[in-house]
Amino acid sequence: MTGRVLVFDVNETLIDLESLRPHFERVFSDPHVLREWFGQLVMHSMAVTLSGTYTDFFALGQGVLRMLADIHDVTLSDDDVRAIAEGMRTMPAYPDVEEGLQRLRDNGYRLVTLTNSPHSEGATPLENAGLAGYFERQFTVGEHRVFKPSTTLYTHVASALGVEPGQCTMVASHTWDLIGAQSAGYRGALITRPGNAALPAPGIPQPDLIAADLLQLNDFLKRES
Repeated sequence: MTGRVLVFDVNETLIDLESLRPHFERVFSDPHVLREWFGQLVMHSMAVTLSGTYTDFFALGQGVLRMLADIHDVTLSDDDVRAIAEGMRTMPAYPDVEEGLQRLRDNGYRLVTLTNSPHSEGATPLENAGLAGYFERQFTVGEHRVFKPSTTLYTHVASALGVEPGQCTMVASHTWDLIGAQSAGYRGALITRPGNAALPAPGIPQPDLIAADLLQLNDFLKRES
């Protein structure tokens, strides 16, 4: 059977971005700026890759935060930036994740992650969320100095694991992540966390599986096996 290696996105797929909302409400007096910030962060990470430049995801996130402060005419202190940066590193897991990962591992799947977030000194976001032990490897983009959805990253993960891309399934809550993975030969499993859905557009690869959470993903994969 194909797809026995599950490659997980981390931010918003496994750990809850909404945990940052109180920071944005405090700083910007508008919790919806969280989504504006994350959208700008993703867009600019892609622009960085397409332009051949690079800075790590946490540094880029802080830069986008300062940019939005200028746009919204908000005074942003260094303490504000540090608090949000720490929040990025300590986001909690979604309620379904631990049980879902345990079931998937018990059913014989190899579990790894591929994230834009850098591995720096100290615990990784996965370690802080109590999830690192479920994964065989934690891959990040720093070695290649490009961000997802560059296909180079997905093919590297498959090669490092000693498998073909077709043996891998990317599990992510973001359609753009799946587009990159599927273009590299992976299958794609979309986790429809709130605010995320498939992109129905001609010429765009569609997810092979769409699940509300990891428990439902496990059920769908069991039916296929």
